[in-house]
Amino acid sequence: MTPAPFRFEPLGDEHDRSTFRCGEEALDVYFQARASQDIRRRIANCFVVVEVMTGKVAAYYTLSAASIPLVDLPAEETKRLPRYPTLPAVRIGRLAVHEKYQGRGLGAAMLMNAVHRTLQDAAAAFTLLVDAKNDKAVAFYEHHGFKTLTCQPRTLFLPLATAQKALLKTAAR
Repeated sequence: MTPAPFRFEPLGDEHDRSTFRCGEEALDVYFQARASQDIRRRIANCFVVVEVMTGKVAAYYTLSAASIPLVDLPAEETKRLPRYPTLPAVRIGRLAVHEKYQGRGLGAAMLMNAVHRTLQDAAAAFTLLVDAKNDKAVAFYEHHGFKTLTCQPRTLFLPLATAQKALLKTAAR
C-alpha cells in the first residue's frame, strides 16, 4: 500500500514538523502549528508518512467525521440510497506531500490508506469528502475517482463502496 521506503503512523510528538514544506502555505502552517491541537480536541486525526531511512515526515493527511446533505449528491448517486436528510461521511481535511517527496505516489498511497482506515472504523460512513484547495488538487482527486458535488465544485466525494472495490482490485494485483 505504501511505496517501499515509507511507513504510515499517527502523528506524534516524535515527528519533526518544523521543516515541512509542501508548496501550499496554509497546509504547511496547519501541520506545523495546529494539527496537534485538533488531535487533542478530537476535531481530527492526523496520519503521517515517514521516510524509513531518515525518520523525516514526507507527507500527512487528516481525517474527521462529517456528513453530507443528500440533496448535494448527483441524482445518479442517490437512486439506491435511503432518503435520510444527511448521510455519514469522513472528511479528508488536509492532504499534503513535502516538496522533496512529491511525484513518488505518496498522495495516492495516502488516499488508499484513508480508505482502508475508514473501512476498518467501527462507525459506518457512506463516502469520503475532500475540500480541494485549488484546481490542481481538484484534478488530483478526480484522477483518483472522486466526483464533484453539484453545489460545491471544490468539494469532492468518493463513495466508500467504490473505493473498497478499487482497493480490492489493487490488492489482487
